[in-house]
Amino acid sequence: MLRLFRNNSPFTVIILFIFALLVKSQVLLQPYSPEPVAGHFMYNYVIKAINILFRHSAFAFTLFAIFILFIQSLYLKSIAIRHKLFPRYTYVPAFVFLLLTSIYPPFNSFNESLLVNWLLLGAVDIMFGFSQTTQPRKLIFNASFLLSVAALFQFTFLFFFLLLLVGMVMFRSFSLGEWSVALMGYITPFYFLACLLFLTDKFYLYSQWPHIGVSMSGHVTSIFYLILTLVGIFILLASGIYAMQRNVAMSNIYVRRDWIAISFYLIISIVTAFLTDHSIKSAWLITMPALSIIISHALLLEKNKRFSNFIFYFSLVFLIFCLMANK
Repeated sequence: MLRLFRNNSPFTVIILFIFALLVKSQVLLQPYSPEPVAGHFMYNYVIKAINILFRHSAFAFTLFAIFILFIQSLYLKSIAIRHKLFPRYTYVPAFVFLLLTSIYPPFNSFNESLLVNWLLLGAVDIMFGFSQTTQPRKLIFNASFLLSVAALFQFTFLFFFLLLLVGMVMFRSFSLGEWSVALMGYITPFYFLACLLFLTDKFYLYSQWPHIGVSMSGHVTSIFYLILTLVGIFILLASGIYAMQRNVAMSNIYVRRDWIAISFYLIISIVTAFLTDHSIKSAWLITMPALSIIISHALLLEKNKRFSNFIFYFSLVFLIFCLMANK
């Protein structure tokens, strides 16, 4: 069964879409309509704009969220292939992303983290091109701009400025001009939003923006479920790190740097999710792209197919457990 996602057949996209609908059918049967979040004015404006089209339909919002997750899974796969993170063309990162985002129902409703993941993935995709471009300043500005917009959605996403610093250090030699461009790109969204709020007499919204908390979710069904879920994710992550060490050792210096950046992406996203206010149920969704792409190594370990097959079936059992526990 793992072969279905390892190959590069265009029919795999159809299989992935069917898989997404199956594992997320529980959410479709119990759709959720997003509510405004105090202090998150950017997200609240997005909800108001989309409500013009969906007219507060919970099913439409949930179906739209699942479609976004499916497209994000393909984009994650595209990043991995274009930057040669894996030795072969594969849909495994997309499969793992869809699987992990199904273990907790709030991940599959329309939420703020879902939107921010687009910005983070876009910034990471751009940063991977820093070392192989003739227009580095353009890419640096774009990456820093996206990370800045992410911070406007949620205050704690300011921590992702550290990811920009990692990208500048890992992929570029020091240049004062390039670092200045990075700073300008990061400041620009804050400047224009401040001007817009001032002109519309809504500058007070900026004072509501700073929000920090501890997001050890209190929305899970039980402590037993939470512990087993964390154990399952830890096993998958440990297997991915083990396989990654074996695979990356044979890669060139550029790919190794990419994987170091992904490791920092995961660490920063964990810290950010942990410090996000507990009212954001989907905060841990931002960890799923980096987590998925690291775990994918375990399913692509060619020299030990028994190991990769075991992790594949373990991940399915883990998913079934989470789906049953959240009924």
